[in-house]
Amino acid sequence: MAGPATVTMSATLAADEALVNRRRAGEQVITMTSGEIGLPVHPVLRRVLAESAGQNAYGPVAGGSALREAAAGYWRRRGLDTDPGLVVAGPGSKPLLFALLLAIGGDTVVPVPGWVSYAAQARLAGGQPIGVPIRPGEGGVPDPVALREVVTRARAAGRDPRCVVVTVPDNPTGTVAHDGTLRELGEAARELGLVIVSDEIYGDLVFDAAAPAVSPARFAPERTVTTTGLTKNLALGGWRTGVARLPANDLGRDLRTALVGVASQIWSSPAAPVQSAAAYAFSEPSELTAHLGASRRLHEAVIRAVAGRLVAAGALLAPVRATCYLYPDLEPLRARIARRHDVHTGDGLTRLLLDRYGIGVLPASAFGERAEPLRLRLATSRLYGDTDEQRWAALAADDPPSLPWIRSVVDRIEEVVADLAGPADPYPR
Repeated sequence: MAGPATVTMSATLAADEALVNRRRAGEQVITMTSGEIGLPVHPVLRRVLAESAGQNAYGPVAGGSALREAAAGYWRRRGLDTDPGLVVAGPGSKPLLFALLLAIGGDTVVPVPGWVSYAAQARLAGGQPIGVPIRPGEGGVPDPVALREVVTRARAAGRDPRCVVVTVPDNPTGTVAHDGTLRELGEAARELGLVIVSDEIYGDLVFDAAAPAVSPARFAPERTVTTTGLTKNLALGGWRTGVARLPANDLGRDLRTALVGVASQIWSSPAAPVQSAAAYAFSEPSELTAHLGASRRLHEAVIRAVAGRLVAAGALLAPVRATCYLYPDLEPLRARIARRHDVHTGDGLTRLLLDRYGIGVLPASAFGERAEPLRLRLATSRLYGDTDEQRWAALAADDPPSLPWIRSVVDRIEEVVADLAGPADPYPR
């Protein structure tokens, strides 16, 4: 069985820590490694948290009734009827995902590319990750056709895949799987007897509010667990709160029993003051929905600005529909980058960008791909300003990329990509 010694530090957190150390040493760096949302906390949430500071009892392991009711209402408004008794809260969706893998057991199917922690959590839970590639432009969801083939082969080889983890919308690509693909996923999971664990932490960050992401629970409600939280939509990463919605059947009830058992041994109960603020947030009052709308517009504006510079320089990029992530492929620039810098892999390109240009990004290998592709994951969510004053101004701006502190970073990215590849060969072979 794999153990903690076989799991390294999260690539995003390790890269962030390295960049913080460089900044403290006086270096000029642009941080595009982790997806922490660089926006201030809404004042109403500050108030609710402060008013709840006296709540110091443990409370129920699954979370208090107010939070579970609010989360159930949140899902109902998105077309998923939810029993509050089948909602489990935890200190972030990340530990909830890990606890779910422990509760389900066996091996875990993960998308390739996929978020950095899925494979590591599968190993920590005592199983092994089984990678399945995505369809082009539909990140976060293993290709259902390939899923059948890979799981069948794995079982024939003695492996024990029991669940498939998906991300809707996706980190690292910023894309959203089509409804038809999710329907196929549900059919494949049903045939294969797999539990679908749907990580929907970015569900509220789809740019077009008229075309929201659809949960796999719409197509396979009897076998889909969904998780979400407030880390991304309301920039509350440090508050650590998340919720899981379990199916309304024997599978869901058994999973709840196992999940609460795991939670009772690891985190006891979610932090009570944060639960109060989370319950308020999940009720979606008008001031927070307006704030979220402004956040989405800001994410989209900056993503579009950076994406435009990358594509103009020759990078390949699937249309981004959500989140604050870009996953460009610099393959068209490979020969020029190799000739100019003697760099031939995505890992090498990542080191070059940091050491020569002071830009921190992550390579495709951090997301389960091979080291060779010149694909990178860029997060734009830390480009909104260095102070709360700048960040509030970015939220209120009609054209955020025109703000001096954002424009300077976008221009720098354009300069770096141009210098990275150098001039085009006038006599290509």
